[in-house]
Amino acid sequence: MNISIGNDHAGVDLKTAVISHLKEKGHLLYNHGTNNQDSVDYADFVHPVAQDVEKNKATFGIIICGSGNGAAITANKHQKIRAALCWTAEISRLARQHNDANIISIPARFVNLEQAIEMVDLFLSTPFEGGRHLKRIEKIPCM
Repeated sequence: MNISIGNDHAGVDLKTAVISHLKEKGHLLYNHGTNNQDSVDYADFVHPVAQDVEKNKATFGIIICGSGNGAAITANKHQKIRAALCWTAEISRLARQHNDANIISIPARFVNLEQAIEMVDLFLSTPFEGGRHLKRIEKIPCM
């Protein structure tokens, strides 16, 4: 699976570990994140991830910033993106199952590495349930 990942300075450690974990599983990663903890603007690293998902270069995206909020807000400005801010495994699963989210936003300052890996694994492996959720998803885009 092709996965695009981006992060700001708060997400460097989580991103590095997530990339390592996903590469071990055979995924192809596009790394748009910063690789050091010098302060940067999250939007500069989130827009490329959203564009990869929009253009089908990547199946899913992973974005990481301090709270996860700024990254999710930024990604959701893109028309074909449904970025979900996730801080537990259950929320990650439901983001895919009920919301057909295509980008997971992880709050680096509020989850540990084990939680982040579990959320990513669930996000990537959970199918969209469709059914009653599909009509709700279809109402999201502004006309």
